[in-house]
Amino acid sequence: MRYIRNLYNKFSFSNLSPQSLVTLSFISVILIGTFLLSRPFASTGPALNFVDSLFTSTSATCVTGLIVVDTGSCFSMAGQIIILILIQAGGLGIMSFSTLLLFFFHGRFGIGSREVIQETLAFFDTIDIGSLLKSVFIFTFAFEAIGAVLLTIRFLFDMPFDKALFTAAFHSVSAFCNAGFSTFPDSLTAYRSDIFVNSIIMFLIISGGIGFIVIYELYKNRKKGLSFHKLSLHSRAVLLFSGLLIIIGTVFLFIFEYNVSMKGYSLLAKILSSMFQSVSARTAGFNTIDISTVSMSSLLVIANLMFIGASPASCGGGIKTATLAVIFAFIRSKINDTKNVNLFYSTLPFKVISKAIVLVVFAILTVILFSFLITIAEFHNTPFSDNGTQFIQIFFEVVSAFGTVGLSAGITAALSPASRILLTIVMLIGRVGPLTLAVVIATHDENDIQYAEDNILVG
Repeated sequence: MRYIRNLYNKFSFSNLSPQSLVTLSFISVILIGTFLLSRPFASTGPALNFVDSLFTSTSATCVTGLIVVDTGSCFSMAGQIIILILIQAGGLGIMSFSTLLLFFFHGRFGIGSREVIQETLAFFDTIDIGSLLKSVFIFTFAFEAIGAVLLTIRFLFDMPFDKALFTAAFHSVSAFCNAGFSTFPDSLTAYRSDIFVNSIIMFLIISGGIGFIVIYELYKNRKKGLSFHKLSLHSRAVLLFSGLLIIIGTVFLFIFEYNVSMKGYSLLAKILSSMFQSVSARTAGFNTIDISTVSMSSLLVIANLMFIGASPASCGGGIKTATLAVIFAFIRSKINDTKNVNLFYSTLPFKVISKAIVLVVFAILTVILFSFLITIAEFHNTPFSDNGTQFIQIFFEVVSAFGTVGLSAGITAALSPASRILLTIVMLIGRVGPLTLAVVIATHDENDIQYAEDNILVG
């Protein structure tokens, strides 16, 4: 008995680091989802094979939205409900659920629980953990419920009540969690001119993408007046850069696609589609434009938006808007030959700058590596002249997977099992990799080792 107890203590979850717990939680839920989605009751036809079940489960849990089979027609109601649960679990973070249960059972947070939640939501020490965590769940379910009610009212014009209710709930959760899964075979292209549906989905995507920290701060300061200058540096950076990215993306997509993929659209549909795709490209994955028909210029714009992604402590992926703000401030300081890196009249600490640089380099190397591996798996014996354009599609797919976006140039279902497994790994890395890397950097003390100074040519 003592041996069993010692063995349990040795492998107890309490001995694992927070980042390991988060990663193992995601992997555990992915495997459970894989098993459930591979059962006959989850499909309308033959049961999914292991690779496709694993891919779909990972895409849902990592709130990506890449699919190898059509969600609405290939999965039964039970299968769609499983996907919805995986999206909700992945969006909020598995450890947030478990820690909330611990809070209800014990009425307080232990040191280990606090550490897990701090690393999962990546918020600041000045915010009360219990209050924030409760707010996360309240805000999430409130936003999703309101979105579901409004979308139900709209979908009632197109389908029976029970189907309208489920379809609305599915899309509301998928939008807020920035998942991009849709029960419609062509995503939301049928509603490209619908201001009501576009507005609700965009509002949910933005709300789920700006991060719980920003929502929490806006809510707490609502009675004091929502002055931009009174917000924290983090919230100001997130709101400013999120807004700029939406505007820039909308303008570029409107110009580039006016006479390409949007040729024949009404002016209203062109404006809505441009704005919607700009918002959705930031890790949501819904589309009102057929991505496979867009120009190469727009494909590059969307790829950049996907790479940047959402904001810290949100449902989305990517390198995050706050990271972009830090990199922008760093580059500006070097151009202006400024000793300190300043943003909004605040000086950024070196640890934040180094973390941002490491995260960006990590993201670039991940995209390059997996684009290389999938290219080998698909075209290792093929001349560039035969399939050169498909490399762009593979690159776009990898960026989409890393940014947990879900937009596709149309090759996901055609990829080999090996490439699908590689994309599955990218989705998991994109969901937990930047967070884990940030935690490791933040929790390790810097070694003050200095050698004799020397020079090297750069540029």
